[in-house]
Amino acid sequence: MIRLAVGAAVLALPAAAMAKDKDEPVIIPARYVPLEEIIVIGGGSLKPTDANAIQSLAIVRDLEPGLGTRIENRLRDEGGLAQFRRSDGRSAHPTSQGVTLRGLGGNASSRALITLDGVPQADPFGGWVAWSAYDAIRLGGIIVARGGGSGVDGPGALAGTIGLYSEITEGSEASAAYGSRDSVDLSASAGTRLGNGWLAVDGRYGRSDGFIPVAESQRGAADRAAPYEQGGLGARLRFDAGDHGRIEASLRGFSDRRDRGIDFTTSKVDGVDASLRFLHQPGAGVQWLALAYLQLREFDSGFASVAADRDGVAPALRQRVPATGLGARVELRPAVGGAFPLRLGVDWRRTAGRTQEDYMFAGLVPGRHRIAGGSSDTVGLFAEWTSGDAHEGLLWTASGRIDRWWLGAGYRFETQIAGPVISDAHFAAREGWEASGRAGLRWTAGPVAIRAAVYRGWRLPTLNELYRPFRVGPDATAANALLRPERLWGGEAGVDLGLGSAHIGFTIFRNRLENAIANVTLGTGPGNFPGVGFVAAGATYSQRQNLDAIDSAGVEFSADAPLGPLRLRASYALTDARVDASGAASVLDGLRPAQVAKHSGSVSLSSRGDGPFGGFATLRYVGRQNEDDLGLQQLDDALTLEAGLSWRVLDAVSIEARGENLFNALVATAISSAGIVERATPRTLWVGARLSF
Repeated sequence: MIRLAVGAAVLALPAAAMAKDKDEPVIIPARYVPLEEIIVIGGGSLKPTDANAIQSLAIVRDLEPGLGTRIENRLRDEGGLAQFRRSDGRSAHPTSQGVTLRGLGGNASSRALITLDGVPQADPFGGWVAWSAYDAIRLGGIIVARGGGSGVDGPGALAGTIGLYSEITEGSEASAAYGSRDSVDLSASAGTRLGNGWLAVDGRYGRSDGFIPVAESQRGAADRAAPYEQGGLGARLRFDAGDHGRIEASLRGFSDRRDRGIDFTTSKVDGVDASLRFLHQPGAGVQWLALAYLQLREFDSGFASVAADRDGVAPALRQRVPATGLGARVELRPAVGGAFPLRLGVDWRRTAGRTQEDYMFAGLVPGRHRIAGGSSDTVGLFAEWTSGDAHEGLLWTASGRIDRWWLGAGYRFETQIAGPVISDAHFAAREGWEASGRAGLRWTAGPVAIRAAVYRGWRLPTLNELYRPFRVGPDATAANALLRPERLWGGEAGVDLGLGSAHIGFTIFRNRLENAIANVTLGTGPGNFPGVGFVAAGATYSQRQNLDAIDSAGVEFSADAPLGPLRLRASYALTDARVDASGAASVLDGLRPAQVAKHSGSVSLSSRGDGPFGGFATLRYVGRQNEDDLGLQQLDDALTLEAGLSWRVLDAVSIEARGENLFNALVATAISSAGIVERATPRTLWVGARLSF
């Protein structure tokens, strides 16, 4: 089977890596692969560039689609990588799926930069991640680069960069699986030559009756199973343009339907993504890339009010959030001494969206309507220089960028339905400058490499944080149109030891995230509060605010080694994160941020032979963490086991079985102010078949 990387910025490949015949796919030895530019699939592994090797990296492979696999769950194997909720994209609310690293959590908006073939992936309005969107594309691998300040990838890389990379596979592959609770998972991929290029089409569909999210001892008549139905379809095209050029185009769409296990809580997410890029990559002179992309999102969700005895439920809010993301990028790589150590470029991203909400229900009829939203633009200049291809001795790299940002005039309009206007707020446009960057070095002597880096990053508040108030059950949180950009200063030092095909890595880090945006509790009901209205007795009133800072320090450990016919992989992070707060948020000073665990990690064993039988087993652990900013509610630690077996019956046919959360552990993912515990996926068993041609 031939696999060809596609969709990445291939700008600086050594001449030895280029195909002699243009009609043949380029298969590049792993040692030549620039990580931020291309994934080499022909070698079966991903390797970083020398510049990226100065960072603490994790390379996620084994991303075969189908049989119930979830990308967001595979990422949970990386110690210190946290999503805002412990539940995945089958049961979590879509707005709770932000991702971060190194204890910089406490917010559903992502503090890590997520890209797909170099295109930003966070929701244009809210900054969360629609993980089900990747059902519509075949991924070849994921690179998790820890630490902020990645100047060349774009703004927003506070905690690190998570790069997803697509691939084209020549031939066809399909899988079908059936699982617990009448779950179905179907996937198919096909890749073929098309003239002087390649075409790939990928699709996936999944559905399930779902499980009851509320813990069994707390359920009432209002609680039921939470079904989901998700699917997507994508097409990618690559063809040569001239002697040294290439054009790549991608179009995909996805649809996601799920609810929260009670009436009136259905959520819908529909999206379409498109990108077009041109690459010019001669062996000498100037290599360059031009990229343009579009994101369209339509999010619709309902929220409900549940009686104290959980025997009754009523609608509380219905919202619709259309959003658009646009962007472009141009990058140059001039030849210097026969190599391409310098990257220069400019990028632009625009987001626009609004929330349209009906609330204050009397029975099934809403009494009030709200519209709130705005826009943002960021234009940045970036540069990166890497000293050379130093496999022994000293290597250094420096990157930086300067960004100009604009927040367009925001608004929040509230009215009685068929009645008078309640409020008509307008928020002045704002603009500013931000700088970010990273400098690092690595010294290598034989199997030992010592590395260190310092960095600065920043993140603009999302439109959701600025303008949209929200409720979770009876608890209400107000928006804040005056939020300032978050700014991160940090550093790390580490050592890597390579012994043959085994690798051990150890990193220490320290970060300070200034102006950290958090939901700060300011009062409890009953009563009317600014920006949200009435809050019931015992429920909390919060507002998004800039804290003075979040200070985070810790250690990270990784190991990857063959053990006979098996491969052992381990990842662990110890993170000590504390809030630095004053003023209205002073009660939070010294507390651990919400949704940040001190300990997290995984241990995995997998087969690595070419025989007919294969399998894997992965233990994941996440420590105790605060549910709320005050630490009054805590989520217990959790240990889960996932395992699978496969049997290749024929060259093209495999039978597989897999189990999630085999211990059936109660993985608490949320606790309401009334003490109601919501759980993540319970034990789930899958059996299915995979066909490859």
